Amino acid sequence: MSATSATTIRSIVLEVADTAAAEAFYASLGLADRIHVRATDTPTSGFRGYALSLVVSQPGNVDAVTRAALDGGATVLKPVTKSFWGYGGVVRAPDGAIWKVATSAKKDSAPAAIDYDDLVLLFGADNVKTTKQFYVERGLPVAKSFGSKYVEFATAPHSVKFALYSRRAAAKDVGVDPGGSGSHRIAVVSDAGSFTDPDGFAWESPTADRID
Repeated sequence: MSATSATTIRSIVLEVADTAAAEAFYASLGLADRIHVRATDTPTSGFRGYALSLVVSQPGNVDAVTRAALDGGATVLKPVTKSFWGYGGVVRAPDGAIWKVATSAKKDSAPAAIDYDDLVLLFGADNVKTTKQFYVERGLPVAKSFGSKYVEFATAPHSVKFALYSRRAAAKDVGVDPGGSGSHRIAVVSDAGSFTDPDGFAWESPTADRID
């Protein structure tokens, strides 16, 4: 991959205790094509250092997706509410993954639906500048950067989007304590290759037995 080409993140693999339950949960949210699961009993506690976001087109979709998640066993971390940036909330899936569902739209323009426009993966880095440089050297071009606070990388159209926050800021954004230890229980499947970043997050190449 050239240094100027956008990375394609094909899917996210979540490591879970109950694969059947997790597959059913993500299928109910329309995410079966992007969120894959595999079994693990590796210890993890507290904040896992990442959050996933569903950016949707209107407030009604925020409500519909959040309601489906809660019906599937998710718990509320931040209730859905209006804010200066739009409308959204945060839930924790039964497998422990943290999900933010949000829109910048103020009003509905269509019937509410379980649908999303973008899936965003946000890693909390111990040192944003160091981790940013690591990814740049891996060939991921930067789309937006705000010093040591936030970095968004360029990804291919229809790809999962990818960004960095500081670990503390990432935890604050989703309403949890930044402390945590053990496995991140997540892997990124992309054309960027197989490696582990400075914060311990694993990236994997697509395999022949996985349809991404």
